[in-house]
Amino acid sequence: MIKKKKIFMSILATVMAVSLLSGCGSNGDGSSASGGKETEVNKEGYPIVSKPLTLTIMAPDMGIQNWKDMPVMQEMEKLTGIKIEYRNAPRDSFDTKKNLVFASGDYPDIFFAANLTQAEELSYGSQGILLPLEDLIDQYAPNIKKALDDNPDIRKSITAPDGHIYSLPRLQPYQPWYRNPLWYNGKMLKELNVTKLPETTDELYSLLKLAKEKDPNNIPLSSSSGNSKLRDIRTWILGAYGAYDEELYVDDQDVVHYTPAEDAYKGYITFLNKLWKEDLIDHESFSQTDDQKKAKIKNDRVLLFSDWNAYMAHGGDPSTEDPMFSPVKSDMVDQPAIAKNKGFSTGTFAISNSNPSPEASIRWVDYMYSPDGQMMWDKGPEGTLWKYTDDSKQTVEYLPVPNGEDRETYRSKITPNFGIPSPMIVPDEPVKDEFAKWVENESKTKLLDRGARVPFPALFLTEAESSEVTALRSDLSTYVMQMEAKFITGQESLDGYDKYVQTLKKMGSDRFQEIYQGAYDRWKKN
Repeated sequence: MIKKKKIFMSILATVMAVSLLSGCGSNGDGSSASGGKETEVNKEGYPIVSKPLTLTIMAPDMGIQNWKDMPVMQEMEKLTGIKIEYRNAPRDSFDTKKNLVFASGDYPDIFFAANLTQAEELSYGSQGILLPLEDLIDQYAPNIKKALDDNPDIRKSITAPDGHIYSLPRLQPYQPWYRNPLWYNGKMLKELNVTKLPETTDELYSLLKLAKEKDPNNIPLSSSSGNSKLRDIRTWILGAYGAYDEELYVDDQDVVHYTPAEDAYKGYITFLNKLWKEDLIDHESFSQTDDQKKAKIKNDRVLLFSDWNAYMAHGGDPSTEDPMFSPVKSDMVDQPAIAKNKGFSTGTFAISNSNPSPEASIRWVDYMYSPDGQMMWDKGPEGTLWKYTDDSKQTVEYLPVPNGEDRETYRSKITPNFGIPSPMIVPDEPVKDEFAKWVENESKTKLLDRGARVPFPALFLTEAESSEVTALRSDLSTYVMQMEAKFITGQESLDGYDKYVQTLKKMGSDRFQEIYQGAYDRWKKN
């Protein structure tokens, strides 16, 4: 009798467990259930939910302002009816925290601005930790759906090999730059009586040499260590020799190239070695921080440098006196290779399997892809730093910054969209002053009109390919960076370049290129 009772209780427990599991997640009718409580989700209009709903978010934090105190997040709660609890981590240590969270099994409801890699999406998506989003997008996210329908290449770039979309992209349709541009110090150009910018590597060398001869304290070209030493200038100089990117690019014949093993890369390091030997590139470029580099730029010691805009490194107000670098060509190519921003970044928003209402969550983020949502997330709530000037919402007026603060500093306190990849469409600048118009024209004439194109699309690899690539990239990248520094500084003779290429091949560079060629071919067929 006791034995039968135990069997009955075991069966009853199993039935109850199955019943509880089947009660979690979507009910298929616009409602969600969690812990026995249903949340009705409105497919249109606001608020999104008819009963209070709390969601947890994990995001990188710049440490400037608590998100709960930001007006944008407060407005989002008023609009949607959804309360957010934050599990944020400092941006610099966010990836480490993210990995720990995935390992722990204690997931936030939403990963926000999380920079999820495609390998992470595929791995955690296939395990059921990250939920597929495509059906939710079709039913609950009209703004996201329209953006993906209008950009089929983006849709296929964010679709995993299993056919699912596990994260949303950040769309940047109005940003042409692939890397921060290089800028000339306009004051130094005037002192050197330069009226025409270099068009070839020989002319660039002559200008840098002229700056040094004018004053030995001048630094013709400077870089900083950062996460990838010389990255702020590498792509621009590589372009002079025909390579669009520092690692992978695809040519006009749809052939994938591994840049560090190519003649273009040899041309690049040979040119920088020449600059190094003649002290035309800052000898602290491999060791100094970005702040140390900027201190030299602010003192008008650096002729050519990289930043989002020149004044951000140079100091002072926006100025049209510091011209954008015009890409140069070498004798190896007929025209420079100019890399263009692909217009989006991946892995910015994902929903975990702990989420009590995926439907409400996708509606919540969909607002950020709407015209009103774009403006609010990018510039704060209307009436603070800006306002529409008419009911058509076609024209915007900027308002004085409260307390006379710097506009960007103030913006960083009112919206999370500062220094992190928020899921949204980044709007075009609604009000273009003379400086903004000048930058736009510099970008158009020096980059876009000269054939700038996307070096390589965002690609998903299979799980096996991703595992193999991760191992190959780790060894290859370490060796390439070591040898780059040695070749440029003269610790390693350029006579050893062929041996270096053979070493890359032994380490698997051909296989690395082959995997990406296959992935690119699949992407083209989709």
